[in-house]
Amino acid sequence: MVMEKSRMPCFTARQQVGFALPCDPTGGGIIVSFENKVCVITGAAQGIGEVYSKAAADRGAAVVVADIDVENGQRVANEIINDGGHAIFAKTDVSSPESCEAMAAAAKDAFGGIDYLINNAAIYGDMEMLPLLEVPIDYYNRFMSVNMNGCLFVTRAVYPSMAERGGGAIVNQSSTAAWSCSGFYGIAKLGVHGITINLARELGPRNIRVNAVVPGPIDTEATRKVIPSEMVQGILRAMPLSRMGKPEDLVGTCLFLLSDEASWVTGQTWAVDGGMAMRP
Repeated sequence: MVMEKSRMPCFTARQQVGFALPCDPTGGGIIVSFENKVCVITGAAQGIGEVYSKAAADRGAAVVVADIDVENGQRVANEIINDGGHAIFAKTDVSSPESCEAMAAAAKDAFGGIDYLINNAAIYGDMEMLPLLEVPIDYYNRFMSVNMNGCLFVTRAVYPSMAERGGGAIVNQSSTAAWSCSGFYGIAKLGVHGITINLARELGPRNIRVNAVVPGPIDTEATRKVIPSEMVQGILRAMPLSRMGKPEDLVGTCLFLLSDEASWVTGQTWAVDGGMAMRP
């Protein structure tokens, strides 16, 4: 069967972050566009969140770079603007409902509303590697307030604006650690799964979809701090696709789940992990 020329796939790449997006072969640009959409991304000042921010901007979204790191958060927003996109930085502590509400108000003031949310913020690169029986309770509570409760607090702050605009989509960043004995980090990510499916149920009637991306080992500065290289090599040897993932490997799934292409997908946890945690 010969495909019509207008249906043949082609790609346009953003050189800075190195991923490809489907485009119109007749020269009409990107097929699935986020033009006139506003996307809030937490933990967006570096690493995976930075890549998500530039990917959303590349598709035409106005991006709210939400992070507690002022210097790098402003840098990411400025780089998007200098590349022809639309962005603001909003200092945000996701463990604080008041800070989340202020961020949502800033997004609405700047861009008129909110359509998409990527809950990516987490304590990770500098987290304490302690067993459950030894981790100080104050640290445990702080960790959970960011890594688990944060996605709920941000969602509660932004969903009214989504509902006002007729609906939206949320992607929560999880980890394959949710499916293994990975201490309080894994427990937090398992909690994110529970929050994802419950919010999908609660927000579905408002036409707001909620899903989670579940990465395997991703080669970032934070991962290199947390996981010893010999442990990484052991993990990779057991994986069908035996390489570390890159932040760019997550972009396609994340943006698909935000897009109208996934309009009948909600309450799902999507593993992007090189086959690390294959489940029937």
